Amino acid sequence: MPDQLEQLVVRLRDLATIDDETGARRLPPERELGDALGVSRGALREQLAVLERLGFLHRTQGRGTYLASPSYDFVRTYFRIARELGYLTDDEFSESRVLLEEAVAEAAARRATPEQVEQLRRDVDRMLASEAAGDVEAARDADLAFHRRLQRMVDNSVLRFLHEGLSHVLRDDIAARRLGGAGEAPGERNPADAVHYEIIDAIEAGDPDAARLAMRRHFGGAALGTRSG
Repeated sequence: MPDQLEQLVVRLRDLATIDDETGARRLPPERELGDALGVSRGALREQLAVLERLGFLHRTQGRGTYLASPSYDFVRTYFRIARELGYLTDDEFSESRVLLEEAVAEAAARRATPEQVEQLRRDVDRMLASEAAGDVEAARDADLAFHRRLQRMVDNSVLRFLHEGLSHVLRDDIAARRLGGAGEAPGERNPADAVHYEIIDAIEAGDPDAARLAMRRHFGGAALGTRSG
């Protein structure tokens, strides 16, 4: 099936026309498409349904069928189901997250503009202010914003796809670290927060190695070299 789908996508791409209004790639009607591909409408519908479930195709009532850029829902669902079935372990997820974030920090140190660095600082300032005010949820949201901004700075679609697929692990990890790392006194600074500034300083200095190491310290070396079996 994967080979058939790949071959089908190549043919669909060639048969698609560009919609003047949206710029999207529109497919011919099913009967015309089936004739061009030399397949029955039933077989065609089955294959198109698979592409639709994967997010590579969408139908608009009254307008037609279009090739689409998939959302991140598919990869999130894949990772969640694989995790529930035990094919992927929590240790593997954690290790992958750390390695991915390190790679992103390293790349950001090579590409970041002064304006982007300033935006990162504002995210961390907001994080610390929320933590000081005892607003753990707002602090977590600012933490997530910091990591998403790093992804956008790197602007690599493959890394972003993996990052979004692992977003549930990121949220869980940040929530756990914020609860586990905060001091007993309300508003006491979370020790992990200060490392965000180290990451930013390394990125601003254009030092990829320092950025990678600071990101690793941020996660406390979590899951690296700890897997069993």
